[in-house]
Amino acid sequence: MTPWMRSCTTFAKLRFSLGALARVRWSSSVGPVLTADPTRALIDEQIRIRARLLPPLSPVTLWTQMYCEDGDLWQSCAHYNTDSDGSVDLCRDASVGGSYVGCEPMGLFWALQPAPGGREGLRLRKRNMLAPYVFNLCVSGGHLSPEDRGTQGSELASVSIERWYMAPGVKRMEIREHGLVGTLFMPPGPGPFPAVLDLWGMGGGLVEYRSALLASKGYASFSLAYFGHKDLPGPLDTINVGRWYFKKAYQFLQNHDQVCGDRVGVFGLSYGVYLALMIATLPGVEPSCCICINGPVGSTTPLADAEGRREPFEFNQKHWTFNAEGQVGFKEVSKPENIPPENIVEMEKLSCPVLYIVGADDTSAASAENADLLEETLKAADKGHIFTRLSYPGAGHLIEPPYAPNARISLWKVKPKKLFTLWGGHVAPHAAAQEDAWRKTLEFMDTHLRGD
Repeated sequence: MTPWMRSCTTFAKLRFSLGALARVRWSSSVGPVLTADPTRALIDEQIRIRARLLPPLSPVTLWTQMYCEDGDLWQSCAHYNTDSDGSVDLCRDASVGGSYVGCEPMGLFWALQPAPGGREGLRLRKRNMLAPYVFNLCVSGGHLSPEDRGTQGSELASVSIERWYMAPGVKRMEIREHGLVGTLFMPPGPGPFPAVLDLWGMGGGLVEYRSALLASKGYASFSLAYFGHKDLPGPLDTINVGRWYFKKAYQFLQNHDQVCGDRVGVFGLSYGVYLALMIATLPGVEPSCCICINGPVGSTTPLADAEGRREPFEFNQKHWTFNAEGQVGFKEVSKPENIPPENIVEMEKLSCPVLYIVGADDTSAASAENADLLEETLKAADKGHIFTRLSYPGAGHLIEPPYAPNARISLWKVKPKKLFTLWGGHVAPHAAAQEDAWRKTLEFMDTHLRGD
């Protein structure tokens, strides 16, 4: 048994024991019982939620609450009717109202929204990989709304659940060397491991949670900051690194002694798609695969050259669009016809398999148009066979690991005044897209990075 398999086995035993303890604790009570199996799991794992010993054929409401790292309260609720035995099983039964309807085993998680009265424009993003999200689930009698809960609802049973991005044994290492700024996650064991260079968008900073989860699946993953981070050359609103920076990051990962140097992929979302495709076409860089989610094949904001700096992303607002509420969308910015030809990736040079994921309700990027151009270019170069597209009706821009709530709109900046940006996506279809896209992404990576 490999060290990674032993780690997985240990984690599974821990989940089982915690779940068993929860069941023993509640089974000793004569009142209603709410169980979750497992009570400790990775963020992309489905859990089974059941309520028992409730009044038969009666309305009940299941609730989920959690506080994010900024202290904001997020919550969801769902209305169910108990069966003749007085039980509800979310893997079997359909919600008839509340935050979602239908048989949705994980609906209480992906339907989370900021609690009424909270700050507007919130987006749920994990920052501390060394701690879980902690959810409190409870069941109460009747079909209640959040406004009713404090005055009419009484909690009949509850259970706490931990949801992690980082599995036991995964190592997190801050990288501040050779001018690079990022975080490297390594799976348990000595390796070597297949690896992924992980790139996010123009929100800037250092986003780690997808990398942590990929390492939990057995991939060394390097989340790279390139913009809006205090350890990068300033100012924060300007991309001051060039192609050399991204090539150096790829080679750093490729040459790591715990990485299979011939099994390295690149993964990008939003502006990170442009960067991933650009990296894959650089001389001397030959990734095993490229994964793209809702992003452009070029950029209106050029990268810095070896010496200079470029203007801030906000400098040229020619193609920004605003709705009646003053919220900004960037879809027009990323349409291929609005990108200077010299800033479009030389897509015909791509040689590795490419997976492109499109949210059909993306209001932040012209994803479908960019996917079309990429596919047409590869076909013209007799490389159509390396291109795979996944398209999801009703999904927005932020297609992330499954069971995370979607933000259709979120606060983008506060100075010189508050500005909200549009992402798109409708709650249920976006959740379904995240679940399916993540599964197929892991299958794609297994095929092209592991050879499974």
